[in-house]
Amino acid sequence: MNDELRELYQDVIIEHSKRPRNFHALAHGTKAEGYNPLCGDTVTVYVDMDGERVSDCAFQGHGCAISTAAASVMTETLKGKTRAEADAIFNEYHDLVTGHGHADPEQLGKLAVFAGVSEFPARVKCATLCWHTARAALEGKDEPVSTE
Repeated sequence: MNDELRELYQDVIIEHSKRPRNFHALAHGTKAEGYNPLCGDTVTVYVDMDGERVSDCAFQGHGCAISTAAASVMTETLKGKTRAEADAIFNEYHDLVTGHGHADPEQLGKLAVFAGVSEFPARVKCATLCWHTARAALEGKDEPVSTE
């Protein structure tokens, strides 16, 4: 990754961490709670479905810039997606941030800003907590999600 691209990615992450999108509760739908015991990040992800399609997605919680930005970009990404599309995006995103697999950043749109996370393994849990929590909300699981 060149320096110019890295700087652009940092700008997007900082912007979303300072002004997170969809940072509120939803009155309808399902929710799940996630927790990263290593750093204390917490997130509640709300998902409202219209049939098999995500009609709305939001989050609340507190965490580091990566955690907050990941949740913000995730909520924008999931709106309008089917469960199957959400799973496929999660798998591609997980490959991207862990540096495993063959993720194609161009197919991930704005989520590609998290490509640099793979260089910092301790931050992978920060970048994926919201996604694991969103999966639990989509599956209607009641137990809290932990990164451990």
